Amino acid sequence: MEDMVMDDKLKEKVELSILFDFYGELLKSHNKHVFEDYILNDLSLSEIAEDQGISRQGVFDIVKRCSRQLKDYEEKLCLVKKFEETKEKVNRIKEISEQMMESKNHNCLEEIIMISDKILKDL
Repeated sequence: MEDMVMDDKLKEKVELSILFDFYGELLKSHNKHVFEDYILNDLSLSEIAEDQGISRQGVFDIVKRCSRQLKDYEEKLCLVKKFEETKEKVNRIKEISEQMMESKNHNCLEEIIMISDKILKDL
């Protein structure tokens, strides 16, 4: 049970770090710095509070607010989702290309063209 809680916390941190990569520049400078220390630099709330000269609760509130903002940005803009979908399509193109190289079968070109068209259409 404890492992599942740790896995959920780790997944949440990974998700927030990805969202931060995409949308971090949209956060207020001070909030961005606090959030970055907590998520990316893995500092504790107390360490950040001491460094920033604010309360531990203040750091907690900033982290919660930033987390919500980043999730809201993704909900509205879907940049991470689009990136992941494009990445999957490119991986599929790579797989097909490797199969073609091995088998010297060029029938897969239609699928490559179709996937490429989808990627270009989505951009």
